[in-house]
Amino acid sequence: MPAQVTDQTQRGEVLVAIMNNKADFAILQDRGWYRIPVASAPKRWPPKWLGFYQTKIFGEEAYSVNYYGRVGDIQIVRRRQLFPHEPDNPKSDRRYYQIHLSDIEKLPAPIYSRRWRRIVFIPTTWRKFVEAVEINDLYDESPLEDRMWAELKRLKIRAERQWMVQVGKARYLLDFAIFCAHGQVDVETDGDTWHAAKDRISSDNYRNNDLGSRGWHVLRFNGRQIRKSLSEDCVSQIAQTINFLGGLTEEGVAPRVFYQSPDGLRQQLSMFEEGADYDLD
Repeated sequence: MPAQVTDQTQRGEVLVAIMNNKADFAILQDRGWYRIPVASAPKRWPPKWLGFYQTKIFGEEAYSVNYYGRVGDIQIVRRRQLFPHEPDNPKSDRRYYQIHLSDIEKLPAPIYSRRWRRIVFIPTTWRKFVEAVEINDLYDESPLEDRMWAELKRLKIRAERQWMVQVGKARYLLDFAIFCAHGQVDVETDGDTWHAAKDRISSDNYRNNDLGSRGWHVLRFNGRQIRKSLSEDCVSQIAQTINFLGGLTEEGVAPRVFYQSPDGLRQQLSMFEEGADYDLD
């Protein structure tokens, strides 16, 4: 079982890393170490814990985090030291962090991904790791994103955090990606200083145009909007855009749209769900 949650959390104390082949998983289980190229390591370093996101090759455990371990020792070594029997190749002198784990444990319940997605690293806190239900709960980018995510979850607006979109040679990470029947919504939580800088304006415009050419509707909300009028302003605009694009798409149910009721924003229920009655008038 994971250690007890405390109020003291540190950004980057847990690193969720990809586990995409069974040979590496066998090394982890039998020899207790995992490797990360020094050149590719995340900025929040070193971690105290490692969690592992397993890919398609792992069958029933695919697209989820099932295993984790406490970091013991970290050494910088060459690939030829990690794999002395491997023939020389262009990677032989590449430097790696060899991360030794003191133990490997299995989570009581997997942290699953709602959609297939490519994940390399997710630095997060211990609290978020042990409380996460799905992959999107792990992200630890900013307090503004966390507030938006909490509100989207409360309203059951399915979104994917840090979703990668490639347009030509450019790759964009979206704060929140929402998939609709006739398009997609990119919700951005802009810091008050970052995107207000003049040198960011042209970059943001270019990005918005790129995404727009691929059917993405970009909505940007600044810190003041999120802190002062999250439900009235931000989420209301998101819901209107979802409705304009034909409603949310989810596997196995009809597209969902939203209505404004006296009690706040409400979501249309599918024919297979039950909920409290309310007057749409």
